[in-house]
Amino acid sequence: MSGLRSGQVAAKAGVNLQTLRYYERRGLLAEPDRSLGGHRLYPPDAVTVLKVIKAAQRLGFTLDEVADLLDTGRHRHIRHPDAGLRARAHTKLTEVEAKIADLQVIAGTLRAAVDAGCDDLVACAGQPCCPIPFATIAQGAPDDEDH
Repeated sequence: MSGLRSGQVAAKAGVNLQTLRYYERRGLLAEPDRSLGGHRLYPPDAVTVLKVIKAAQRLGFTLDEVADLLDTGRHRHIRHPDAGLRARAHTKLTEVEAKIADLQVIAGTLRAAVDAGCDDLVACAGQPCCPIPFATIAQGAPDDEDH
């Protein structure tokens, strides 16, 4: 039997052994064959699959979403227009753009707080010139009692 052992696959893919085993348990990576000595022997494409998983995570996909994408790819003969990479990437792009817009608002507010020289959170909140919209922010946050 030939194939790559766990340590080789992990090193080539840039992950640790625990990550490799976790992905295997989650079904993201097919269970490998075993050598006569009981060592896992992965096919060379396991490295590619691991790199794809890590790249997809870096792009903001959750492991559940990655699992669905991998599963869709394995079952290409069954076409679901909303299940493929293109549709999922479009949805993810919309989510990322919304997060970027939120982060730009946050960055602008923080810049204003820095420029205004706010040093005391409570004192600043009581001033009419405070650049941080405490009332607006508080409306979107759950009460401490809710936790």
